Amino acid sequence: MKQIFLLAALFLCLQISGKEKFPDGTPIPDWFRQNEKVDISKLGTAYRITDYGVTLDSTAIQTEQIQAVIDKAAAAGGGVVVVPRGTFLSGSLFFKQGTHLHLEEGAVLKGSDDISNFPIVDTRMEGQSLKYFAALVNADGLDGFTISGSGTLNGNGLRYWTSFWLRRKVIPKCTNMDELRPRLVYISNCKNVQLEGAHFINSPFWTTHLYKCENVKLLGLYIFSPAAPVKAPSTDAIDIDACTNVLVKNCYLSVNDDAIALKGGKGPYADSDPANGGNYNIIIEDCTYGFCHSALTCGSESLHDRNIVLRRCKISNASRLLWLKMRPDTPQKYEYILVEDIEGDAKSFLYVKPWTQFFDLKGRQDKPYSYSNNVTMRNIKLACNVFFDVSSSDDYFLSDFTFENLDIAAAKNGDLKKDLIDGFKIKNVTVNGQKLSDSKK
Repeated sequence: MKQIFLLAALFLCLQISGKEKFPDGTPIPDWFRQNEKVDISKLGTAYRITDYGVTLDSTAIQTEQIQAVIDKAAAAGGGVVVVPRGTFLSGSLFFKQGTHLHLEEGAVLKGSDDISNFPIVDTRMEGQSLKYFAALVNADGLDGFTISGSGTLNGNGLRYWTSFWLRRKVIPKCTNMDELRPRLVYISNCKNVQLEGAHFINSPFWTTHLYKCENVKLLGLYIFSPAAPVKAPSTDAIDIDACTNVLVKNCYLSVNDDAIALKGGKGPYADSDPANGGNYNIIIEDCTYGFCHSALTCGSESLHDRNIVLRRCKISNASRLLWLKMRPDTPQKYEYILVEDIEGDAKSFLYVKPWTQFFDLKGRQDKPYSYSNNVTMRNIKLACNVFFDVSSSDDYFLSDFTFENLDIAAAKNGDLKKDLIDGFKIKNVTVNGQKLSDSKK
C-alpha cells in the first residue's frame, strides 16, 4: 500500500512538473485548454429578432426594436438573441445578464454611420475613464456573455474613416477621439465571456475592446478593417485593457493599427488610479495575421503587463512583431513576455522606443521610470527590414531578454546592439545566414 501511495505521489509530481507554465513559472490553468464551442441550445430560449417586430430592411435603423428583443429575453430570465440571414441596421445595443448574441450564417448586424445613433455614456477609451460614445455591441457587468455564430458584425466605418482623414487635413494635430466614432464591441467588468466564429469587420474605431474582464476567450474570429483605398484609422483588432486570463486562439487579424494591444492606463499618476490596472495571463496562439501595425503591442496606454504569450502564429505584412511602447510620462512595467514558434514577415522584429505622442506630465516634476524585463523570443523564422529596432533612453530600463533559435533575414539592418539590454542572452541566432556568437552579457 505504501508503494502505491509513493507511485501516486510520483505520478502527481510528474504531472505538475510537465504542465505548461507561464513565463514567470506559474502553471497555466486547464481553463486555457478547455475550448468547447458555444451550444446556444443550453443558453435558454432563442429569440429570433424577426419574430419580434424587427423587419428585414437593410435601410431602416432598428435600434429600439432590437433592444426590445434583448430586454424581453432579459426579463424572462435570459436567452439568445438570434440574428437571421439578412442585413439589420442599428445603433448601440446593450446586452443584459443572461442574454447572448448569435449571428446565423449570412446574418449581418450593421452599425449606423450616423454618430447620433450611439449614446454618450460613462466608458473607457485610450487609457481614460470618461464620457464617450457607446459601441455597437455593449456588455457591462455580465457573467457568461457570448457572441457566437458565423455571421457578421459590420461597423460600416467608411464614412467615419473618410471624415477622420478630412479633419486631419484641416487640423493636423487632431487626436483619434476628435473625430467622433464608435467602437464595434465593448465588453467591460465581465467574466466568463466567449466570442467565437463570427466576422468583426469595418469598425469605425477600435474593433474589440475588453476592459476589466476576467476569463475571456476569443476563438476563431475573423477581424478585418482595410488599409486601402481608405485607411481605417485606429481600428485595433483586440484591445485588452486591465484584464486577467484572456485567450485569443485561431483568429484572423488584419487591421489598420495594432492587431492586439495591451492597455491599462496612462499618465504620471496612472498607477494610483483604481480605474486603471494591469494585464495578467494573456495567451495569443494559433492565429494568422494580415496587415497590421504590430502583432503584439504593450502600450501606448499600459501600466503592467505580466505573463503574456504569443505563440504558433503566422505573420504576414505586419509592421512589427513585438512592439514595446515606452511612455516617458507613465510608470510602466512589461515583464515575463514570451514570443515563440512564429514564422512570416514584418518590418521590424523587435521595436522598443520612447512613445512621446500626447506626452503630458500633468505638473509632475520628475519623470516616472519604466521597465521591461524577462522577455523571451525563440523559435522564430522571420523576414524583416530591421532586426533589432531598439533605441536607448534615460526614461526606461531593459533587462533579461533572451533570443533563442532565431532565423532572421533582415533586408536593411541586421545589427544587434547587445549593450542596450542588461542580461541579454543569445543562443543559436542566425541573421542573414550568419550565426551570431552565443553570449550572456
